[in-house]
Amino acid sequence: MKNIFYQIFHSQKFVAGFSILMIILLILFIYPLIFPGDPLQMIGLSSFSKPGIYVSVYDAIDSEPSTMKLPDADVKRLMKKLSNEDRLAMKEWLVATGTPEDVIDILDTDGLLKLWKDSYDPSLKPEGMTLAKRNYYKRLNASLEKAFDYSRIIIATKDEETGELNEEKTVSSNDYININDVANVVYLPLGTDNFGADVAKKLVSAAKTSIMIGLIAGSIATFIGLTFGLLAGYVGGIVDDFIMFITNLFTVIPGFILLILISYGIDQDKRGAAVVALVIGVTSWTWTARSVRSQVLSLRNRDHVNLSKLSGHGLARIILTDILPYIASYVVMALILQISTAILAEAQLSMLGLGPKTTERPTLGLMMNWAMLYSAHTHGYWWAYFPVLLFIALISFSLNLMNTGLDQVFNPTLRD
Repeated sequence: MKNIFYQIFHSQKFVAGFSILMIILLILFIYPLIFPGDPLQMIGLSSFSKPGIYVSVYDAIDSEPSTMKLPDADVKRLMKKLSNEDRLAMKEWLVATGTPEDVIDILDTDGLLKLWKDSYDPSLKPEGMTLAKRNYYKRLNASLEKAFDYSRIIIATKDEETGELNEEKTVSSNDYININDVANVVYLPLGTDNFGADVAKKLVSAAKTSIMIGLIAGSIATFIGLTFGLLAGYVGGIVDDFIMFITNLFTVIPGFILLILISYGIDQDKRGAAVVALVIGVTSWTWTARSVRSQVLSLRNRDHVNLSKLSGHGLARIILTDILPYIASYVVMALILQISTAILAEAQLSMLGLGPKTTERPTLGLMMNWAMLYSAHTHGYWWAYFPVLLFIALISFSLNLMNTGLDQVFNPTLRD
């Protein structure tokens, strides 16, 4: 046994896959300890807030500022105001009003703004430019003028008796607040989704659920396939014929189609994570049964098995002590593949709207389904779906890499 573990953990592919999986599991365990809370809680009233650190503006107003003069602060403000689309639009106006295109560099913020201030005239009507486009330029120019002219902002309160505004506080462009002094700060490394929920928390919870579904479904499929394969291969005769008839029946019907039909027949309120795992498990055991059967057929007439028969040992003892240990490594590899297959099957089901019910806990497939329904991929909200795809890919890749490493260890023909 010690030698087997030595060989396994000296397989580069197994160690690489195992390391990736352990890192993922550590993240799933540690992240909720650092950032506790309900992953389904809707903290945002707007959909798809960008990743970042969010500070309460209300609390920041009452915080004591420090005066700082940071280099290029004004340029950075302007750069933040000017999107790439705005810069291209400014270039379009400048070219349309006679500025040579070769002197316009949209990446040079200072030069672009200088050209704009010198050339922009709201009364001009470039040929072919629509009224809506000219109004867009007026709004853009007004926004830039505010950025140039406002060095401070006055916060005022309205007098209820006179209706006059009374100055309460002045915020300078050189005022900075320490984030630790603000009462309410929200860390959203992956932003929020269409429901306003923290994507990072939901992703961690979803990955846990999907892995749990994979473990349950993979264990069920491996147990059923192993049991049928052992009985069919060792007993033979009518038992083998009956089991192979059932196996062929399941094989003829595409597994995923059968999975869809069964899931569709279960009411959504009853489709919890365990139920989905059970459905996946009972529809994906066939290839394991056929493979185990072929392994047992090559073992049942070995000398040690015949000796056990002559000694009067029962069926259960022969299978468990004389056959199963010889195919144990194959069973472990089959289990790993079944877990990976089950995780992908859950994702596929949920993408079709046939996954676990949405009111209990998220899964990786459900997150993809929500992102697709709310068109996150078409609006550029990458944080709602890309991390999910990455997690699914990494989990599946790590399990398959582990399986390949084990195959190289236990299959001499594959060794270098």
